[in-house]
Parts: sequence; C-alpha cells; structure tokens
Amino acid sequence: MTTTPTDATTTSAWKDLTAHRSALTPDLRGWFAADPERATRLTRTVGDLHVDLSKNLVTDETLELLVRLADEVGLPGRIEAMLSGEHINVTEDRAVLHTALRRPAGASPALQVDGQDVDADVQAELAKVSAFADKVRSGEWTGVTGARVATVVNIGIGGSDLGPVMAYEALKPYVQDGLEVRFVSNIDPTDLAETVRGLDPTTTLFIVASKTFGTLETLTNARLARTWLWEQLLAAGAIEDTDEARTQAVAQHFVAVSTALDKVAAFGIDPANAFGFWDWVGGRYSLDSAIGTSLAIAIGPDGFRDLLAGFHAVDEHLRSTPFAQNVPVLMGLLNVWYVNFLDAHTHAVLPYAQYLHRFPAYLQQLTMESNGKSVRWDGTPVTTDTGEIFWGEPGTNGQHAFYQLIHQGTRLIPADFIAVATPAHPLRDGDADVHELFLSNFFAQTKALAFGKTADEVRADGVAEEIVPARVFPGNRPTTSIMAPSLTPSVLGQLIALYEHITFVQGVVWGIDSFDQWGVELGKVLAMQISPAVSGDADAIAAQDPSTRGLIEYYRAHRDA
Repeated sequence: MTTTPTDATTTSAWKDLTAHRSALTPDLRGWFAADPERATRLTRTVGDLHVDLSKNLVTDETLELLVRLADEVGLPGRIEAMLSGEHINVTEDRAVLHTALRRPAGASPALQVDGQDVDADVQAELAKVSAFADKVRSGEWTGVTGARVATVVNIGIGGSDLGPVMAYEALKPYVQDGLEVRFVSNIDPTDLAETVRGLDPTTTLFIVASKTFGTLETLTNARLARTWLWEQLLAAGAIEDTDEARTQAVAQHFVAVSTALDKVAAFGIDPANAFGFWDWVGGRYSLDSAIGTSLAIAIGPDGFRDLLAGFHAVDEHLRSTPFAQNVPVLMGLLNVWYVNFLDAHTHAVLPYAQYLHRFPAYLQQLTMESNGKSVRWDGTPVTTDTGEIFWGEPGTNGQHAFYQLIHQGTRLIPADFIAVATPAHPLRDGDADVHELFLSNFFAQTKALAFGKTADEVRADGVAEEIVPARVFPGNRPTTSIMAPSLTPSVLGQLIALYEHITFVQGVVWGIDSFDQWGVELGKVLAMQISPAVSGDADAIAAQDPSTRGLIEYYRAHRDA
C-alpha cells in the first residue's frame, strides 16, 4: 500500500483543533464541578478493561474534533488495510498481520494473503508449539540423562526477549510448579553468566529465538550457552567427551524459534524442533507467535490460548466499535493531542500491579521503535512532531522516585495508571487488607494529579505563609485509569493489544510506517565494521574518527590492566 498519506495538518479537523486549543483553558476542577456526569460519560470498556478517560485535558468538543481528525486522515481504511493483510509496511513491502496470530480456529471469513492460507499456517504452528509445550510440561521431553526439564532459558533480544520476559513476569501465578523460565538477551557476557548461574545442565532447555538465526547478540549467546552445556555435562559425567555425545546433548537441550532451518541444523538443533513465524510479524509484535514458546511452556497451551483470546477481543473492538467509543482509537488520539497540541514529550505508564513491572519496558520498544520516525510512509518528511518517550515504574515505588516531577514540575507528562481489583496474593497486615491500602494510592495519585491543592487549601492546613508556594499542587495533570478484575492471561493480552493499536492509531495520524525499524540498523552495521579495531587492527583503528579512536585506545590500554 504505497498511497500518499494525508497530511494531518492540512485537514479541517487539525485547523479546528488548533483554534480549539488556543481557546481552551484546562480546568479539571471546574469541569468536574460543573458536570457531575463527566466521569460516567468519559469512561469506556474494552473486553475486561474499564478505562476512565475523564481526567484527561479534554472536553466533549476536543474528543469530537479528534474523532473527526481520525476520519479525515483515513484511519478507517488503514485499520481495514492492516487487518486484511495489505502491505502497509511499505519500506519492507510486507503485510502487517500480528492480528492474524490471535484469530481463533475456524474464524470466518478465512484470511488469505499473498496466496497463503494465513489461518491454516497460524493454527498449524500454534498446534506444534502447544504439542511441544505439553511434552516439556509432562516430562515426556527430557535431557540427555532422562531428567525432565526444570528450567527453560530463552535466548533472544528485542521483541524475542522483551515480550516473553514481560509476559512471564506478569503471569507468574499461572506458571507450572517445578518450572522456571530465565531470559538472556544482552551480548554483555555478564548476562549469560548470571542467567545460567546455579542451573543444572541436565534439566535445562535452551530456546534460541531468532527468525533469521543470524542475530549477532542471540547467536553469540547461543554459542556461549552451548559451550556451557557441554562443559557442565562433561564435568558432571553426564556425557562422554565425543562429538557424538555433544551433538546429542544439543539436540536434547536446544530448540529454536526460527525459519532458517539450514542454520538451525548447522548449529546442531534438529529442524523438527524449530518453530517458525512469518515476515509479516514484526519482532515487537511477535509475543503471540512462536516467539512465545517459553511462555506457552510456562503457563501451558490453554493459558497461552487465553492470552491470544484477550488480544483478539481488542482486535475486534478496534475493527467494529465506532470511534467515539473505541478505546484504542481514543487513547491514540489523546496521545496525538498531547504531543502535537499540548507540547508533551513523554508519556508515563504506571502499573499498580507488581507483576506488570516489566510492562513499561515492553512498551518502550513497542511505541518508540514503531513511531520514532521523521519521514512518512511515502518517504516525505513528517509535518508534525512524532512519537513520545514512554517510561515508567510500578507504583508505589515510583511515588518515592519521580512523581515529584509529574505533580509539581514544569513539564506536562500524561500518565496511564493500571490496576486490578483482585490481587494474586490477598495478604493482610493485621486487620488491614494490603491490596486496599495499595489501591488507595492508585486512586489518590490520579485525584491529586487532576485536582491538585490550592494555596488556600494549604493555608487551611496551618502551613507557614512563606512555604505555602512549595506546598501548592497545580493539578490539571492528565491521567487515564485502566482497571481490570484481575491479571489473567486474557487481561494481559487485552492490555498488550490495546497499546499495539494505540501506537498504530498515532502512526496513521502522523502518516508514518509504524512497522519498520531502520533506525536500529546503522549502529549494528558500524559495530561489525569497528570490531577489528577493537581487536587491535591498526588500519581499522586509524580509519576511525578521532573520538571513536580515542575511546578504543582507552579500552585497549585498560583492558585487564
């Protein structure tokens, strides 16, 4: 799909939004006082998610104009183009079909893309992953000594790591007893060394996740893991010191998520134990593909299918819900409002659920790799600011770290607060329900950010006049509150899909291709070119710029000094 994107700044909706912003004085206190139904009217539902948008710096007119903007930039057509498999990733000439990964078996109408029966392909691979997960969970799959698997180590990077590790941490209550999953991604050798520390090689299974089986970091760590396995099995007397024994060890202790079966086989992994996915699955959208094999082992195929069902519920909501009620559309448009009309540069995601402690890191890749672009999908320069820096930490930890800036700083930081009603561990401290104490902070923070505290209210507390200004909270700090009954696999899938589509909506408004990531390539290419210099090649050192050369020379002088 290579049509020229609509320049949002030329639409009548953008012009009206600009005028509306000039006339708007945000006043959440006043708006709520004058409109008792505001919270009810601006609360939406998607799947199991209860989403309160009322503490955002918008009026009904703002939302109406934003919805009109979505129509005028062609969002309805782009949604359908994505879901139907058009090649909307134009720089790589690919379809964008992560949504196909969570279509249920027998979905109608069937999805045919580029001559392929996508539904059949997806279901076949899902069945293969599920069968393998069952073998590991039941103990049918064993290592070279016949011992069942106790630890799975997922070796990947980027989308092959961030999604699985985030989801594993989020769904720990669903992990089978006696199973643990660890993750290694960084090429820093410390990461691999710490990941395998204390593991029993006879009960360890490695999953090497690399679509091309050529990712530098992943393959380096895979080779290190293979060497560790051989050395540890030999030291334990579990294998003999022969090539045949080493080959058998790799075959029983390594599987792959890759489509490069020749490279998989060359590494020593049986191609029958390689699980594939397709070029229409971007790395940051791949958790629900075979990249999620480690998660399927941990929580079981049924739990993994529940996760997929959660994704699909939001996909259907995106496709079928009018924009005025469509949660990912509205949240994406709100982000555009803040970036382009209120000069916000960052966006905080603050989960009041410890199991979601890796969710902000996951969203960093999803959002910033997708929308960190300065050209539109037809190659022309963008006409607006694009993207924002996503960041966050779990509450209440963040309250004691950076909330000061959000409450009283000079920068506008929209924030999403996420919580669940029923905790996995309903603990009590004497007579106190600790989860209720925890959620009291969740409710209090969004209230304080919205309504603040005036100088008169500070004085009424008996505060000395000279320090009254330091105690004033200006309020009008925008937040969205997202709640769910509990953190189940389905709810996690809903949360992830919600942010996938928020990101997509923003990209459409800005006219960018949210599904390529060329910005990550240059540094990797240069690293390979610089590597000989780091190893001491004089010509390669001389070819570097003065700064890089100086840094390399410092490294070489101080290595093992």
